[in-house]
Amino acid sequence: MTDANFFSRITVLSMEQATTLPFLTYLLAVEGMRVIRLEHPARGDPNRFVGPKVLGDEEGMNAYFFPNNVGKQAITLNLQTDEGKKILRDLIARLPVDIFCTNQLASSYAKLGIDYATLHAVKPDLIWLGITGFGPESDEAAYDPVLQARAGLMGLTGESDGPPMVSGLPLVDIGTGEHGYSQIMKALFKREVSGAGSRIDVSMFQSVVSWMVNPVMLTRSLNIEITRRGNTHRFFAPVSVFKTRDAYVYLAVGNDQQWEEITRLPGLEHLARSEYRTNAGRIAAVDRLNRELEQVLATRTAAELTEMFRAIGVPISKVNTVRDVIQDPYIERKMIAARDSRTGLEVHLPPPASVTDFLQTANFQMSFPPRLGEHNVEILGALGYAVAGLKERGVI
Repeated sequence: MTDANFFSRITVLSMEQATTLPFLTYLLAVEGMRVIRLEHPARGDPNRFVGPKVLGDEEGMNAYFFPNNVGKQAITLNLQTDEGKKILRDLIARLPVDIFCTNQLASSYAKLGIDYATLHAVKPDLIWLGITGFGPESDEAAYDPVLQARAGLMGLTGESDGPPMVSGLPLVDIGTGEHGYSQIMKALFKREVSGAGSRIDVSMFQSVVSWMVNPVMLTRSLNIEITRRGNTHRFFAPVSVFKTRDAYVYLAVGNDQQWEEITRLPGLEHLARSEYRTNAGRIAAVDRLNRELEQVLATRTAAELTEMFRAIGVPISKVNTVRDVIQDPYIERKMIAARDSRTGLEVHLPPPASVTDFLQTANFQMSFPPRLGEHNVEILGALGYAVAGLKERGVI
Protein backbone atom coordinates (compact mmCIF):
# COMPACT_ATOMS: atom_id res chain seq x y z
CA MET A 1 0.00 0.00 0.00
CA THR A 2 1.40 3.39 -0.98
CA ASP A 3 1.51 6.33 1.43
CA ALA A 4 -1.16 8.04 -0.67
CA ASN A 5 -3.57 5.15 -0.05
CA PHE A 6 -2.64 4.58 3.57
CA PHE A 7 -5.96 5.82 4.95
CA SER A 8 -8.14 4.76 2.03
CA ARG A 9 -9.35 1.67 3.93
CA ILE A 10 -10.77 3.85 6.73
CA THR A 11 -14.49 4.70 6.53
CA VAL A 12 -15.95 7.58 8.53
CA LEU A 13 -19.70 7.95 9.08
CA SER A 14 -20.49 11.38 10.46
CA MET A 15 -23.85 12.70 11.64
CA GLU A 16 -22.70 16.27 11.25
CA GLN A 17 -23.93 19.81 10.85
CA ALA A 18 -22.75 23.41 11.14
CA THR A 19 -18.95 23.92 11.18
CA THR A 20 -16.87 22.22 13.85
CA LEU A 21 -17.50 18.55 13.01
CA PRO A 22 -17.67 19.07 9.22
CA PHE A 23 -14.26 20.77 9.49
CA LEU A 24 -12.87 17.79 11.43
CA THR A 25 -14.12 15.26 8.89
CA TYR A 26 -12.89 17.44 6.03
CA LEU A 27 -9.41 17.01 7.53
CA LEU A 28 -9.96 13.25 7.47
CA ALA A 29 -11.08 13.42 3.83
CA VAL A 30 -7.90 15.31 2.99
CA GLU A 31 -5.99 12.34 4.41
CA GLY A 32 -7.78 10.10 1.91
CA MET A 33 -10.37 8.54 4.23
CA ARG A 34 -13.84 7.77 2.93
CA VAL A 35 -16.11 10.26 4.69
CA ILE A 36 -19.89 9.80 4.52
CA ARG A 37 -22.17 12.53 5.83
CA LEU A 38 -25.35 11.29 7.53
CA GLU A 39 -28.28 13.73 7.47
CA HIS A 40 -32.01 13.73 8.16
CA PRO A 41 -33.91 13.35 4.86
CA ALA A 42 -36.23 16.30 5.50
CA ARG A 43 -33.92 18.47 7.61
CA GLY A 44 -30.40 18.36 6.27
CA ASP A 45 -27.47 20.33 7.63
CA PRO A 46 -28.74 23.91 8.19
CA ASN A 47 -25.51 25.21 6.63
CA ARG A 48 -26.77 23.87 3.29
CA PHE A 49 -29.18 26.81 3.22
CA VAL A 50 -26.82 29.57 4.37
CA GLY A 51 -25.19 32.05 2.00
CA PRO A 52 -26.01 32.83 -1.61
CA LYS A 53 -27.27 30.22 -4.06
CA VAL A 54 -24.47 29.56 -6.52
CA LEU A 55 -25.89 26.61 -8.45
CA GLY A 56 -28.81 28.42 -10.05
CA ASP A 57 -32.00 27.82 -8.08
CA GLU A 58 -30.81 24.53 -6.60
CA GLU A 59 -31.78 24.22 -2.94
CA GLY A 60 -29.52 22.92 -0.22
CA MET A 61 -26.27 23.72 -1.97
CA ASN A 62 -25.67 27.30 -0.85
CA ALA A 63 -22.18 28.77 -0.71
CA TYR A 64 -21.60 28.54 3.05
CA PHE A 65 -21.99 24.75 2.94
CA PHE A 66 -19.16 24.16 0.49
CA PRO A 67 -15.89 24.88 2.33
CA ASN A 68 -15.95 22.10 4.94
CA ASN A 69 -17.60 19.42 2.81
CA VAL A 70 -15.32 18.88 -0.15
CA GLY A 71 -14.25 15.26 -0.64
CA LYS A 72 -17.26 13.67 1.07
CA GLN A 73 -20.25 11.48 0.24
CA ALA A 74 -23.76 12.02 1.64
CA ILE A 75 -26.63 9.77 2.62
CA THR A 76 -29.91 10.43 4.44
CA LEU A 77 -31.42 8.40 7.24
CA ASN A 78 -34.35 9.11 9.56
CA LEU A 79 -33.12 7.82 12.91
CA GLN A 80 -36.44 8.62 14.55
CA THR A 81 -37.75 5.46 12.90
CA ASP A 82 -36.93 1.92 14.02
CA GLU A 83 -36.05 1.02 10.45
CA GLY A 84 -33.62 3.92 10.26
CA LYS A 85 -31.90 2.80 13.47
CA LYS A 86 -31.63 -0.74 12.13
CA ILE A 87 -30.07 0.49 8.88
CA LEU A 88 -27.55 2.56 10.87
CA ARG A 89 -26.42 -0.53 12.78
CA ASP A 90 -26.20 -2.40 9.49
CA LEU A 91 -24.03 0.35 8.01
CA ILE A 92 -21.71 0.27 11.01
CA ALA A 93 -21.27 -3.49 10.66
CA ARG A 94 -21.24 -4.03 6.92
CA LEU A 95 -19.52 -1.03 5.31
CA PRO A 96 -17.79 -1.41 7.79
CA VAL A 97 -17.50 1.92 9.62
CA ASP A 98 -14.23 2.57 11.44
CA ILE A 99 -15.08 5.97 12.88
CA PHE A 100 -18.51 7.31 13.84
CA CYS A 101 -18.83 11.01 14.64
CA THR A 102 -21.67 13.23 15.79
CA ASN A 103 -22.27 16.75 17.06
CA GLN A 104 -25.90 16.19 18.02
CA LEU A 105 -27.07 17.22 21.48
CA ALA A 106 -25.95 14.59 23.97
CA SER A 107 -29.51 14.04 25.20
CA SER A 108 -30.43 12.72 21.74
CA TYR A 109 -27.72 10.05 21.56
CA ALA A 110 -29.80 7.19 23.00
CA LYS A 111 -33.06 8.35 21.36
CA LEU A 112 -31.43 8.22 17.93
CA GLY A 113 -29.51 5.04 18.60
CA ILE A 114 -26.15 6.73 18.05
CA ASP A 115 -24.84 6.40 21.62
CA TYR A 116 -21.48 4.73 22.13
CA ALA A 117 -22.85 1.69 23.93
CA THR A 118 -25.27 0.84 21.13
CA LEU A 119 -22.77 1.21 18.30
CA HIS A 120 -19.89 -0.36 20.25
CA ALA A 121 -22.05 -3.46 20.67
CA VAL A 122 -22.34 -3.67 16.89
CA LYS A 123 -18.63 -3.11 16.24
CA PRO A 124 -16.37 -3.40 19.31
CA ASP A 125 -13.36 -1.76 17.64
CA LEU A 126 -15.38 1.29 16.56
CA ILE A 127 -13.89 4.71 17.23
CA TRP A 128 -16.77 6.92 18.40
CA LEU A 129 -16.47 10.70 18.69
CA GLY A 130 -19.01 13.18 20.02
CA ILE A 131 -18.54 16.95 19.98
CA THR A 132 -20.64 18.96 22.43
CA GLY A 133 -20.53 22.48 23.78
CA PHE A 134 -19.72 21.58 27.37
CA GLY A 135 -19.30 17.83 27.53
CA PRO A 136 -21.80 14.96 27.25
CA GLU A 137 -23.54 15.85 30.54
CA SER A 138 -24.75 19.19 29.15
CA ASP A 139 -27.19 20.20 26.43
CA GLU A 140 -26.41 23.91 26.72
CA ALA A 141 -26.41 25.64 23.34
CA ALA A 142 -22.91 26.52 22.15
CA TYR A 143 -22.20 28.69 19.15
CA ASP A 144 -18.66 29.77 18.30
CA PRO A 145 -18.90 33.50 19.17
CA VAL A 146 -20.72 32.76 22.44
CA LEU A 147 -17.90 30.41 23.39
CA GLN A 148 -15.32 33.03 22.38
CA ALA A 149 -17.03 35.29 24.90
CA ARG A 150 -17.31 32.67 27.66
CA ALA A 151 -13.76 31.38 27.22
CA GLY A 152 -12.23 34.84 27.51
CA LEU A 153 -11.01 35.21 23.91
CA MET A 154 -13.17 38.29 23.36
CA GLY A 155 -11.90 39.72 26.62
CA LEU A 156 -8.40 39.56 25.12
CA THR A 157 -9.38 40.93 21.70
CA GLY A 158 -9.92 44.60 20.85
CA GLU A 159 -8.56 47.96 21.91
CA SER A 160 -7.98 48.48 25.63
CA ASP A 161 -10.47 51.35 25.75
CA GLY A 162 -12.97 49.76 23.35
CA PRO A 163 -15.48 46.93 23.48
CA PRO A 164 -14.46 43.25 23.37
CA MET A 165 -14.32 41.88 19.83
CA VAL A 166 -14.94 38.50 18.26
CA SER A 167 -12.29 36.96 16.02
CA GLY A 168 -12.66 37.19 12.25
CA LEU A 169 -12.56 33.37 12.09
CA PRO A 170 -14.68 30.85 14.05
CA LEU A 171 -11.67 29.86 16.12
CA VAL A 172 -13.62 27.68 18.55
CA ASP A 173 -15.22 25.66 15.76
CA ILE A 174 -11.96 25.22 13.92
CA GLY A 175 -9.86 24.56 17.01
CA THR A 176 -12.28 21.95 18.32
CA GLY A 177 -12.19 20.25 14.93
CA GLU A 178 -8.39 20.17 15.04
CA HIS A 179 -8.41 18.76 18.57
CA GLY A 180 -10.93 16.09 17.57
CA TYR A 181 -8.79 15.19 14.55
CA SER A 182 -5.75 14.62 16.77
CA GLN A 183 -7.76 12.44 19.16
CA ILE A 184 -9.02 10.32 16.27
CA MET A 185 -5.50 9.82 14.99
CA LYS A 186 -4.43 8.74 18.48
CA ALA A 187 -7.39 6.34 18.65
CA LEU A 188 -6.45 4.83 15.28
CA PHE A 189 -2.95 4.14 16.58
CA LYS A 190 -4.39 2.61 19.77
CA ARG A 191 -6.66 0.36 17.71
CA GLU A 192 -3.79 -0.70 15.48
CA VAL A 193 -1.71 -1.67 18.50
CA SER A 194 -4.38 -3.16 20.79
CA GLY A 195 -7.39 -3.84 18.56
CA ALA A 196 -9.56 -1.79 20.93
CA GLY A 197 -12.03 0.89 19.92
CA SER A 198 -12.43 4.21 21.70
CA ARG A 199 -14.99 6.68 22.92
CA ILE A 200 -13.89 10.29 22.44
CA ASP A 201 -15.84 13.21 23.90
CA VAL A 202 -14.69 16.68 22.89
CA SER A 203 -16.03 19.78 24.66
CA MET A 204 -15.86 22.94 22.57
CA PHE A 205 -15.52 25.06 25.71
CA GLN A 206 -12.69 22.97 27.14
CA SER A 207 -11.06 22.91 23.71
CA VAL A 208 -10.78 26.68 23.48
CA VAL A 209 -9.81 27.18 27.13
CA SER A 210 -6.99 24.67 26.61
CA TRP A 211 -5.29 27.29 24.42
CA MET A 212 -5.26 29.79 27.29
CA VAL A 213 -2.07 28.41 28.81
CA ASN A 214 -0.38 31.77 29.33
CA PRO A 215 -3.40 33.87 30.39
CA VAL A 216 -4.74 31.23 32.81
CA MET A 217 -1.39 30.51 34.48
CA LEU A 218 -0.41 34.16 34.75
CA THR A 219 -3.79 35.12 36.16
CA ARG A 220 -4.44 32.11 38.42
CA SER A 221 -0.94 31.54 39.76
CA LEU A 222 0.79 34.90 39.58
CA ASN A 223 -2.17 37.31 39.79
CA ILE A 224 -1.03 39.09 36.62
CA GLU A 225 -4.04 40.68 34.96
CA ILE A 226 -4.24 39.84 31.24
CA THR A 227 -6.50 42.16 29.27
CA ARG A 228 -7.01 43.25 25.67
CA ARG A 229 -4.36 45.58 24.30
CA GLY A 230 -5.38 46.16 20.70
CA ASN A 231 -2.51 45.29 18.38
CA THR A 232 0.22 45.62 21.00
CA HIS A 233 1.78 42.92 23.19
CA ARG A 234 1.89 42.93 26.97
CA PHE A 235 5.45 41.64 27.21
CA PHE A 236 7.21 42.74 24.00
CA ALA A 237 7.69 46.05 22.18
CA PRO A 238 7.52 47.26 19.53
CA VAL A 239 4.90 44.73 18.46
CA SER A 240 2.00 46.31 16.63
CA VAL A 241 0.34 47.39 13.40
CA PHE A 242 1.88 50.44 11.76
CA LYS A 243 0.61 52.57 8.91
CA THR A 244 2.94 52.86 5.95
CA ARG A 245 2.72 55.03 2.87
CA ASP A 246 0.44 52.59 1.05
CA ALA A 247 -0.77 49.91 3.51
CA TYR A 248 -0.51 48.55 7.03
CA VAL A 249 2.26 46.29 8.29
CA TYR A 250 2.61 44.21 11.43
CA LEU A 251 6.04 44.43 13.01
CA ALA A 252 7.14 42.12 15.83
CA VAL A 253 10.38 42.68 17.74
CA GLY A 254 11.18 39.74 19.99
CA ASN A 255 14.50 40.68 21.59
CA ASP A 256 16.95 43.49 22.24
CA GLN A 257 19.34 42.39 19.49
CA GLN A 258 16.62 42.81 16.89
CA TRP A 259 15.86 46.28 18.24
CA GLU A 260 19.51 47.25 18.03
CA GLU A 261 19.56 46.17 14.38
CA ILE A 262 16.47 48.30 13.70
CA THR A 263 18.14 51.42 15.12
CA ARG A 264 20.92 51.04 12.55
CA LEU A 265 18.48 51.28 9.65
CA PRO A 266 18.46 54.55 7.68
CA GLY A 267 16.02 57.01 9.26
CA LEU A 268 15.68 55.07 12.52
CA GLU A 269 19.05 55.91 14.08
CA HIS A 270 17.45 58.50 16.40
CA LEU A 271 15.63 55.69 18.24
CA ALA A 272 18.92 54.27 19.55
CA ARG A 273 18.24 55.88 22.93
CA SER A 274 19.14 54.45 26.33
CA GLU A 275 15.52 54.25 27.49
CA TYR A 276 14.68 52.01 24.52
CA ARG A 277 17.73 49.75 24.77
CA THR A 278 15.95 47.00 26.72
CA ASN A 279 12.56 45.44 26.16
CA ALA A 280 11.44 46.57 29.63
CA GLY A 281 12.24 50.17 28.72
CA ARG A 282 10.39 49.92 25.44
CA ILE A 283 7.34 48.43 27.18
CA ALA A 284 7.35 51.27 29.71
CA ALA A 285 7.21 53.85 26.90
CA VAL A 286 5.34 51.80 24.30
CA ASP A 287 2.84 54.48 23.23
CA ARG A 288 5.55 57.10 22.61
CA LEU A 289 7.82 54.53 20.98
CA ASN A 290 5.11 53.40 18.58
CA ARG A 291 4.27 56.98 17.59
CA GLU A 292 7.91 57.77 16.89
CA LEU A 293 8.37 54.57 14.94
CA GLU A 294 5.28 55.12 12.83
CA GLN A 295 6.40 58.64 11.89
CA VAL A 296 9.27 57.02 10.01
CA LEU A 297 7.41 53.95 8.72
CA ALA A 298 4.67 56.14 7.25
CA THR A 299 7.18 57.60 4.79
CA ARG A 300 8.00 54.17 3.25
CA THR A 301 5.94 51.65 1.33
CA ALA A 302 5.04 48.29 2.81
CA ALA A 303 7.25 46.55 0.24
CA GLU A 304 10.25 48.73 1.09
CA LEU A 305 9.84 48.09 4.81
CA THR A 306 9.36 44.37 4.31
CA GLU A 307 12.64 44.17 2.43
CA MET A 308 14.46 46.29 5.02
CA PHE A 309 13.31 44.41 8.09
CA ARG A 310 13.57 40.93 6.64
CA ALA A 311 17.16 41.68 5.68
CA ILE A 312 18.04 42.12 9.37
CA GLY A 313 15.97 39.15 10.55
CA VAL A 314 13.05 41.05 12.08
CA PRO A 315 9.58 39.54 11.39
CA ILE A 316 7.28 41.85 9.45
CA SER A 317 4.36 41.46 7.07
CA LYS A 318 1.96 43.60 5.15
CA VAL A 319 -1.52 43.19 6.60
CA ASN A 320 -3.06 41.20 3.77
CA THR A 321 -6.62 40.87 2.62
CA VAL A 322 -7.98 37.39 1.87
CA ARG A 323 -7.55 38.17 -1.84
CA ASP A 324 -3.89 38.96 -1.19
CA VAL A 325 -3.45 35.61 0.55
CA ILE A 326 -4.96 33.51 -2.23
CA GLN A 327 -2.64 35.21 -4.72
CA ASP A 328 0.45 34.41 -2.65
CA PRO A 329 2.56 32.04 -4.82
CA TYR A 330 3.23 29.79 -1.82
CA ILE A 331 -0.50 29.22 -1.29
CA GLU A 332 -1.67 29.44 -4.89
CA ARG A 333 0.30 26.42 -6.08
CA LYS A 334 -1.15 24.22 -3.31
CA MET A 335 -4.82 25.18 -3.52
CA ILE A 336 -7.34 22.32 -3.38
CA ALA A 337 -9.87 22.28 -6.24
CA ALA A 338 -13.24 20.54 -6.49
CA ARG A 339 -15.37 20.65 -9.65
CA ASP A 340 -19.11 20.02 -9.87
CA SER A 341 -19.74 17.56 -12.72
CA ARG A 342 -23.30 18.87 -13.19
CA THR A 343 -22.71 22.61 -13.47
CA GLY A 344 -18.96 22.91 -14.04
CA LEU A 345 -18.52 25.18 -11.00
CA GLU A 346 -15.09 24.76 -9.44
CA VAL A 347 -14.39 25.72 -5.84
CA HIS A 348 -11.00 26.16 -4.21
CA LEU A 349 -9.72 25.70 -0.69
CA PRO A 350 -6.40 26.47 0.98
CA PRO A 351 -3.92 23.67 1.56
CA PRO A 352 -4.12 21.91 4.94
CA ALA A 353 -1.49 22.61 7.57
CA SER A 354 0.57 19.74 6.16
CA VAL A 355 0.06 18.61 2.59
CA THR A 356 -0.94 14.95 2.63
CA ASP A 357 0.34 12.19 0.36
CA PHE A 358 -3.24 11.63 -0.77
CA LEU A 359 -3.56 15.26 -1.94
CA GLN A 360 -0.27 15.19 -3.79
CA THR A 361 -1.17 12.00 -5.61
CA ALA A 362 -4.62 13.40 -6.43
CA ASN A 363 -2.95 16.54 -7.82
CA PHE A 364 -4.88 18.57 -5.22
CA GLN A 365 -8.23 17.57 -6.77
CA MET A 366 -11.11 16.45 -4.54
CA SER A 367 -14.77 15.68 -5.11
CA PHE A 368 -17.38 18.43 -5.02
CA PRO A 369 -19.45 18.88 -1.83
CA PRO A 370 -22.26 16.30 -1.93
CA ARG A 371 -25.92 17.07 -2.40
CA LEU A 372 -28.35 15.90 0.27
CA GLY A 373 -28.63 12.13 -0.03
CA GLU A 374 -26.57 12.10 -3.22
CA HIS A 375 -25.03 8.72 -2.46
CA ASN A 376 -28.06 6.88 -1.10
CA VAL A 377 -28.26 4.57 -4.12
CA GLU A 378 -24.52 3.95 -4.27
CA ILE A 379 -24.09 3.15 -0.58
CA LEU A 380 -27.43 1.78 0.60
CA GLY A 381 -28.22 0.11 -2.71
CA ALA A 382 -24.89 -1.70 -2.60
CA LEU A 383 -25.93 -3.24 0.72
CA GLY A 384 -29.11 -4.58 -0.86
CA TYR A 385 -31.61 -1.96 0.28
CA ALA A 386 -34.50 -0.95 -1.98
CA VAL A 387 -33.82 2.77 -1.96
CA ALA A 388 -37.09 3.77 -3.61
CA GLY A 389 -39.11 1.99 -0.93
CA LEU A 390 -37.09 3.51 1.89
CA LYS A 391 -37.72 6.95 0.43
CA GLU A 392 -41.47 6.33 0.14
CA ARG A 393 -41.60 5.33 3.83
CA GLY A 394 -39.64 8.42 4.92
CA VAL A 395 -36.66 6.40 6.11
CA ILE A 396 -34.22 8.14 3.78
